[in-house]
Amino acid sequence: MLQILVWGGSFFLLAVMGKPILHETGWDSGWVYGALSLALMVSALLAPLSSRLVARYGGRWQLAASGAVVGLGLLVVANCHSLQVFLLAWVIIGAGMAMGLYEALFATLGALYAERAGRAITGITLISGFATTVTWPVLALAIEQLGWRTACMAYALVLIVAVAPLYLWVLPAGQPRQKAQSMTAVADQPVHRRLYWLLTAIFAIGAIIMTAVSVQLVAVLQGQGHSLAAAIGLSALLGPSQVASRVLQIIAGKRHPIWTALVSSVLVAVGLTLVAVAPGMTALGLLLYGCGNGLRAIVRGLLPLALMPPAQYVALMGKMSRPSLIGQALTPLVGGYLFQHFGATGVLATLSALALTSVVLVLLVVHGLPRQTA
Repeated sequence: MLQILVWGGSFFLLAVMGKPILHETGWDSGWVYGALSLALMVSALLAPLSSRLVARYGGRWQLAASGAVVGLGLLVVANCHSLQVFLLAWVIIGAGMAMGLYEALFATLGALYAERAGRAITGITLISGFATTVTWPVLALAIEQLGWRTACMAYALVLIVAVAPLYLWVLPAGQPRQKAQSMTAVADQPVHRRLYWLLTAIFAIGAIIMTAVSVQLVAVLQGQGHSLAAAIGLSALLGPSQVASRVLQIIAGKRHPIWTALVSSVLVAVGLTLVAVAPGMTALGLLLYGCGNGLRAIVRGLLPLALMPPAQYVALMGKMSRPSLIGQALTPLVGGYLFQHFGATGVLATLSALALTSVVLVLLVVHGLPRQTA
């Protein structure tokens, strides 16, 4: 629930609040929606520092403070009357995202529970899959009843009041100093560079595809000839399929996460290819893509934990996430360029090619694993 609150007040906020802000302020839409790209870039720059702090001190207090930082950013958004201050608010929100979203939480769980963190990570990604289902209707209702500024202030107050006490209650007190020092020593040991770059590339490609689909799917489907209503209806298939795949992952039990990664990448590649080359099978393609993308968040948390010592996992989560966050920040711009110059076909062809590349990269990881693991 805490992750739903923080995701809803940061990454997913402008999807609902963007139009009311544009309507009142008259600011350029590129700058308003580009504020999220700015926040993602700030989060990318701060992510390695966030992981190092978790490795050294444990992430309990950092996660607790993340709600207050995002809440402060939202208070600035609610009270701003210039575009410059609005963008400054999203710099603050970006800092809160680095402190409190998946990478920081996964690193904290890895520091606390080492290999046993996997079950908690799987459960959290399952519940967090309902972030938009919960926060978008609530935000929309609050905006309709109170206006976007008051709704933003109310959400900020919820974050400030609720997040810190609940994190401090749920997470045990930080790791002993001796354990933190030993983790730091292990984290300073050299990591297998080939494995590190393969995992980083896999996660970055997955994040880019997810962002492009989230931002452009409705427009791309319309570009293929679907009506607006049909495009929205088809897009609605993603949420249930993502959650269903995470439930199936829990039921499947203990298997090496590399196989989850392979299944995820294949489903995404097959799903996007179907959408690209067989418009009549768009529904099936989106269901397959949704299932694969639903597993992606689990893979991002579990696969590095299975392939490297927990201390390195904790220290490197932020560093590994930096290319993903930068890619997410740039994706709307690049995707918009592709759509403008090459249409829906160009966007889908690019995404399909990226998805197929991800399959190849996962197979390279499988090939490099010890035989007893693979």
